[in-house]
Amino acid sequence: MISFHLDVRSGVAPYQQIVHQVRQALRLGLLEAGDQLPTVREVVGTLAINPNTVLKAYKELENLGLVAARPGIGTFVLRTLADESLAAHGPLRLELRRWLERARSAGLDDESIEALFRDVVRSFQAEGVA
Repeated sequence: MISFHLDVRSGVAPYQQIVHQVRQALRLGLLEAGDQLPTVREVVGTLAINPNTVLKAYKELENLGLVAARPGIGTFVLRTLADESLAAHGPLRLELRRWLERARSAGLDDESIEALFRDVVRSFQAEGVA
């Protein structure tokens, strides 16, 4: 089961962070069709947020056709976003993990690592490589 976390410094609305985390888990194959999302009560208890925030996130996921609510039972994943090629890239994941370890050793925090990564992706795209 997925475990949500919120970054209050991100400037991204909490419900959007939940939606993003579910989409990411679906893309990485961490959630699959039939899996149950945490109940609204569980998420509220873990994150100390308003139940309406969780309901809004789950409703958006439902509107995207990714989950379905079953009243009295829970919210379940309908489909995955996993890409076969992504799942087959274990060596890339290992290489990225090693890079992250080097970045940490160099003194970079999460925010700096993310900024560096996004900057490289943007410049890569600007070159028309991707």
